[in-house]
Amino acid sequence: MTFKKLIIAASLLFAAAGVNAQQAIDISYQRSSTLWILLKQNGQLEERLKPLGFTVNWHEFSTGLLSSLNAGSVDLHADVADAFALFTQAADAPLTYYARENPSSSAQAIIVQDNSSIHSVADLKGKTVAVSKGSGSNFLLISALKKSGLTLADITPRYLEAPDGGAAFANGSVDAWAIWDPFLATQQLDHHVRVLADGKDGLADYNRFYLATAKFASAHPDVLQVTFDTLRETGQWVKAHPQEAAKILGPLWGNIPSATVELANTRRSYDIVPVKVDELAEQQRIADTYYAAKLTPKPLKVSDIAVWTPKAK
Repeated sequence: MTFKKLIIAASLLFAAAGVNAQQAIDISYQRSSTLWILLKQNGQLEERLKPLGFTVNWHEFSTGLLSSLNAGSVDLHADVADAFALFTQAADAPLTYYARENPSSSAQAIIVQDNSSIHSVADLKGKTVAVSKGSGSNFLLISALKKSGLTLADITPRYLEAPDGGAAFANGSVDAWAIWDPFLATQQLDHHVRVLADGKDGLADYNRFYLATAKFASAHPDVLQVTFDTLRETGQWVKAHPQEAAKILGPLWGNIPSATVELANTRRSYDIVPVKVDELAEQQRIADTYYAAKLTPKPLKVSDIAVWTPKAK
């Protein structure tokens, strides 16, 4: 091989190596994944990960998220509500918790139509209540019933996903609905409803958790650090710029009016903090409640979860 051909071959080899160095990260998100949606829209995370040699592939889930989490089929997962996260632990999913969103206790509630004869949680006895099975709102419902001296056996729960629950609530086939934002905010602004109970007064904190595939978390703590910092900054931006954030999110949430988005965002903390095992008392309470209600197949010790901790700034 001549010297000129050797130089050309070497150049092609280095170019190929440069392409291969760009590793793709797969990130899942839901419509409720506010911070992920904003980062997907503005490209900020991609810019920050590029110097580390990573690109990003985004995957939206409207259904099948739990299967994806349990299988570890993506690297960084959609943020999930506290109760939902427990199902991944119950399935021994290969996941690491790397961030938590501080409580947003009023971001979910039990509601009734404004003209309903139901005026307290105790009045739900013998009534039909729509709720998404295994959700944070399911835990809120159980907690509220318990505080009023009732159990799920005293009502007829109808386990419906949010869109179907909304339809049942609108047509009167259920008496009440346990639901979260932005569905809650939509009902409050667009319809005549009353809140029977939300998560305040210790009923349900409503934390959200950010998870990574355990293998990826172990191999790429630098990526988790960049992701954690970027999520935290984005959450701070949303709270500091509520109107601008609402204008961006409205179309991305399915053309929801800005006023509805703003109301929902006033109740979400968007305060990204490290996961600390000794601060998971609420998770343990949910785990024990769900096992007693036969919603999870086995008792869980939440301190057994794998946790990654960011570097202090």
